[in-house]
Amino acid sequence: MKRVLILVEGQTEETFVRDVLAPHLLPLGLALIACVVVTKRINDGSKFKGGIVRYTPVRNDLQCLLRDSSAACVTSMLDYYGLPKDFPGLATRPQGNCYARVEHVERAFAEDIGHRRFLPHLVLHEFEALLFTDPSQCSLSFSTEEITKLQAIRASAQSPEEINEHPDTAPSKRILAVSPGYQKTLHGPLAVMSIGLPAIRAACPHFAQWLSKLEALAEG
Repeated sequence: MKRVLILVEGQTEETFVRDVLAPHLLPLGLALIACVVVTKRINDGSKFKGGIVRYTPVRNDLQCLLRDSSAACVTSMLDYYGLPKDFPGLATRPQGNCYARVEHVERAFAEDIGHRRFLPHLVLHEFEALLFTDPSQCSLSFSTEEITKLQAIRASAQSPEEINEHPDTAPSKRILAVSPGYQKTLHGPLAVMSIGLPAIRAACPHFAQWLSKLEALAEG
């Protein structure tokens, strides 16, 4: 059994790894362990987790995880939308579509970490994009009226990952505009589990590429 450590942004992503990704990869011989980024440490030893406002805590946590030589791979599941300004590659992103831009940042991220066992992954554009894969399956999280509105948003983009990074129209902002009662840590995992990993993979090419790389670890 190979261990894969995933640095995640918060509780929602941690639940996604535990309840959706891990059961998919376990039969392949991969044991996934989610680790929430520590954003602050204080003198008494307390730690604050979740949310990223600076790159340094991300780098520090990854370097710590990579010191675990028993892990076959260390990867990440961080939102591309809202990355701190000091994140590698962010200031030098090329013109072009969102896929070219996120891949540029991921390459810079990998170069900065500089470790062969690190596999960078940034979610386009944030976790909530996955919910737009098939809103019709999200009745546990949204009302019928809300689902209809979410489906209209989904129809406006070629893929859920292309629902953009503008502060007013990012995936989470669009969901909150439709459903003000949306709670990320409660409704997000429920919606994603209802949609299912195969549908998400088919609709989200950047996510699918990452998942394929994780699956390939089992063959190496």
